[in-house]
Amino acid sequence: MAFIQIIEYHTSDPDKVRQLQDEYDRETEGKRTVRRSILTRDRTDSERYLAIVFFDSNESAMENSGLPETQAVAARLASVVSGPPTFHDLDVIDDRS
Repeated sequence: MAFIQIIEYHTSDPDKVRQLQDEYDRETEGKRTVRRSILTRDRTDSERYLAIVFFDSNESAMENSGLPETQAVAARLASVVSGPPTFHDLDVIDDRS
């Protein structure tokens, strides 16, 4: 079953977050199980961001989470976000285009 993770966080330095994400993408090329990701910003709270990350399954998301590079980027991100991120783990029940 397809799986989506929404990661919600606050930051006053979105450029640094994107830089870290770009580094992560380079470091995990060919290893990560992320199929697609979308970064969004809240229109009413300019420091609130939500990353919508698509996986083939919950198992592939857990595999990705277990990568050493994933743990390393999470530690680096902690220095540029306000507080811990909130994770929303969602099974895809219906997907219509």
